[in-house]
Amino acid sequence: MTATVLLFGASGFLGTPVAERLARDGRVGTLVRVSRRESPDGAGGPWLRHDLVADGTDALARLLHRVGPDAVVNCAGRLSGGPVALVEANVLVTARLLEAMRIAAPSARLVVLGSAAEYGTTTRGVPVREDAPTAPLSAYGVTRLASTRLVELTARDGALDAVALRVFNPVGPGLPPENLLGRAAQALREAARTGADRITLGPLDAHRDFVDVRDVAAAVVRAALARHVPEPVLNVGSGGAVAARDAVALLARTAGFTGRVAETAPAPSRSRAVPWIAADVERIRSALDWKPEHDLASSVRACWEG
Repeated sequence: MTATVLLFGASGFLGTPVAERLARDGRVGTLVRVSRRESPDGAGGPWLRHDLVADGTDALARLLHRVGPDAVVNCAGRLSGGPVALVEANVLVTARLLEAMRIAAPSARLVVLGSAAEYGTTTRGVPVREDAPTAPLSAYGVTRLASTRLVELTARDGALDAVALRVFNPVGPGLPPENLLGRAAQALREAARTGADRITLGPLDAHRDFVDVRDVAAAVVRAALARHVPEPVLNVGSGGAVAARDAVALLARTAGFTGRVAETAPAPSRSRAVPWIAADVERIRSALDWKPEHDLASSVRACWEG
């Protein structure tokens, strides 16, 4: 018997590779892609328009009832914006999904995406576990943590089958400029266009756990289709920390850029107070038999060429 999967945010940075992987999985009989916009040209399979922020809980419940999913995956969300916009996109949406699924799809599994920003500052050299203290240092991290806690409480109470995947620093095609390597790629493309021999970024002395979007997609699919997910919160990362300066240098070499990378721009508030972070991935390895398969060079190459 094959599964019906309802995927929100299907046209986004993370949703696109998740959709591609779900479409190739023989366990999926019907994949219904959902986004705020009309389906892209040439999109295969069912595609629905729905705005999780603007459309209410009743409309969402009707959509769920019509599709009858076995799994619901939400890859939509916000990285930047004011507190109200972040709360709406990252907290209200999760609350709405939980409430609507209790009404219209109580036996389906819900998979939502969280973030490494939920942890805040961690101990240098020690990969962070899912049961570590959480003290986010940005509004973004606060909203992602609130979403994860809603999922965790719902799952622990047995009200729904739900799991939150804490995604660390994803890298791949279409990486938005809110991410470090996305900003760097944007600057490098502009330098290639204008012939500039210098790009400007913020400080690059922090260490980050960069994980390939293809590996993130594999984790999402495993979480959505596994017979049982024993833990409601799972880290998705490479398991190691890389200096941001080294990651940017790798991207610059991949782009063929030989100029200077200046580090004089302000650091983004979302991550400037976290000098080092890496994911402990033992829990997801045990729970879903998942591990990352792509190294940073492969991820950076896909980011630049995608």
